[in-house]
Amino acid sequence: MAPYEWTIHETLEHLRRGEISAVEVAEAYLARIDALDPILHAYLTVTPEQALAQAREADARWAAWRRDPTTPLPSLNGIPLAIKDVICVQGVRCTCGSRILENFVPPYDATAIVRLREAGAVFLGKTNTDEFAMGSSTENSAFGPTRNPWDLERVPGGSSGGSAAAVAADLCAGALGTDTGGSVRQPAALCGVVGLKPTYGRVSRYGLVAYGSSLDQIGPITKDVQDAALLLQAIAGPDPRDATSWPAPVPDYTRALIPDLKGMRVGVPPEYFIPGIQPEVEAAVREAIEVLAELGAEVIEVSLPHTAYALPTYYMIAPAEASANLARYDGVKYGLRVQGETIWDTYRLTRGRGFGPEVKRRIMLGTYALSAGYYDAYYLKAQKVRTLIRRDFEQAFEKVDVIVCPTSPTTAFRIGERTADPLQMYLADIFTITANLAGICGISVPCGFDGQGLPIGLQILGPALGEEKILRAAYAYEQASPWRHRRPSVVTARGAGESREPGEGAVRS
Repeated sequence: MAPYEWTIHETLEHLRRGEISAVEVAEAYLARIDALDPILHAYLTVTPEQALAQAREADARWAAWRRDPTTPLPSLNGIPLAIKDVICVQGVRCTCGSRILENFVPPYDATAIVRLREAGAVFLGKTNTDEFAMGSSTENSAFGPTRNPWDLERVPGGSSGGSAAAVAADLCAGALGTDTGGSVRQPAALCGVVGLKPTYGRVSRYGLVAYGSSLDQIGPITKDVQDAALLLQAIAGPDPRDATSWPAPVPDYTRALIPDLKGMRVGVPPEYFIPGIQPEVEAAVREAIEVLAELGAEVIEVSLPHTAYALPTYYMIAPAEASANLARYDGVKYGLRVQGETIWDTYRLTRGRGFGPEVKRRIMLGTYALSAGYYDAYYLKAQKVRTLIRRDFEQAFEKVDVIVCPTSPTTAFRIGERTADPLQMYLADIFTITANLAGICGISVPCGFDGQGLPIGLQILGPALGEEKILRAAYAYEQASPWRHRRPSVVTARGAGESREPGEGAVRS
């Protein structure tokens, strides 16, 4: 196997045994990026010089550890990672997939990045995203879409599609994404990898460019469940710079990874098996539930009666929060500035040119919902329904340990297939948004493929701070199923990527 095919824990073992250096691992990934990213467009910015410098530092730490095994060694020493381009990395541009921040370079690290640096990680670059994380396909990026490694004519999901595609195509050992309404889990499902959305507040949001502040959460996208546990271990924990972060101590998530489910109660909600779901998706998920039962779990039907109201509730709350958060991009303090005759002209010209159609749509929806005379009728009512959805989960988790259901109602759809129908696009998140509204944790793991060879995801939801439960269920299922061994056959001919607009390749810095 080539170094870029290893999981994080396999790479750490090779590094520990001295069979390869961190520099060699980084070079293997950078060469892979050079070969395939012109086709996939998973990255917006690649940082080879920084990556190799960090890899050399990691090798120095490995050398010191071999001389004296009592020397403290960071948990991810020498592991090459990709970071979604809505998370601030000091000195590396952070575009959020938008022209309005095309040349913005953060002067500081997000807390998650600080913790990854402390863990010895190597940063390969920043990955493509729907503009300001608003989308389910990564087609809303101002810099062009990312392609799904399993089928280059299909989307990788969104908004963390760049991170998911990079992990699936072995362009990084693991990645960070962000999940506001499913944007880690849904692209993980569509790309056949693992995506974990932590409990709201389990990972600090400091340094994450805000979309919906009460919904956003940073989470790992990885090649297997053990890697997800390792990355979550590194980034989780309280942060004095984020008032919404949980003060609870972080457990050892790897201890939850056992291969059986004896004594675990698994809930199955009928509200997640609805008309319109792709038959192959339902069949694969129900087959996965049978595997969970064979592993010792007790399968129990549970009801989440307010699920039908989740989509309109989410698309009232999230745009309202986006309307407030994106007001700061006005051409005055940073980012794009298009000068007008008056300050109001400058605002209009800057935002008109800097924001894409989907961002403008959500700003207008959110501003309307918050406007005088409509706040009580729309935004306040949505918050009340959100409370009902959270209570549904609280009552369900009194009966079961985890809840299982599909991650996405369909497999990856074709690029351009839904861009003219926003409602159809929004429906891609119908099974994932409830977790964000309720603030609970969830994980997506591969559970099969459809007739066209496209991955299907199994979603496992847990209560607040229930990451150990969902990791245990996901790991046991993963070990009992063959899906983690299947990898996409990425086309390596550069001609396959020629449909991208000139100049939209990843910037090297």
